[in-house]
Amino acid sequence: MASTTSSDVLPKGGKIFTTFPDILFLPEFVFGGLVWILVASTQVFAPNPLGWVMFVSVFCFVGTTLWFFIFVCGGNQSSFWPAVDVAFHFLSAVFYLSASVILAFMTLSMSKNITDGNLKTYRLSISAVVMSYVATLLYFLHAIFSAIRWKRS
Repeated sequence: MASTTSSDVLPKGGKIFTTFPDILFLPEFVFGGLVWILVASTQVFAPNPLGWVMFVSVFCFVGTTLWFFIFVCGGNQSSFWPAVDVAFHFLSAVFYLSASVILAFMTLSMSKNITDGNLKTYRLSISAVVMSYVATLLYFLHAIFSAIRWKRS
């Protein structure tokens, strides 16, 4: 994969599909969307903090979509955009980490009362935890490599 050089701070147009870390947009869409879908399909009990997990997954999915379209349209060529890129992906990584911990805790507490009726919900929660940690890793890697790119520019 090609890397951005110091002459072009952030890629625009089709170059985002060939540069690192911008190629991470696609798996961020996939895994963030999977977290959203899996959490939305589980049964929510009254004292359940899954609202934060849903907020994080929807916020990051919509934010990544907007960020992706800004990159595709080339609206990211000012000097402050690399810092905004780092800030958005770092904030998303922190949000996803907090949501992942909450989701893992809720899944662990659910494991104590597994019956045939809630086995499917338990398995969906396990899948959501895995996808959430993968999304956390992707956003963290994107933030790190965006920070490296920002420092080189």
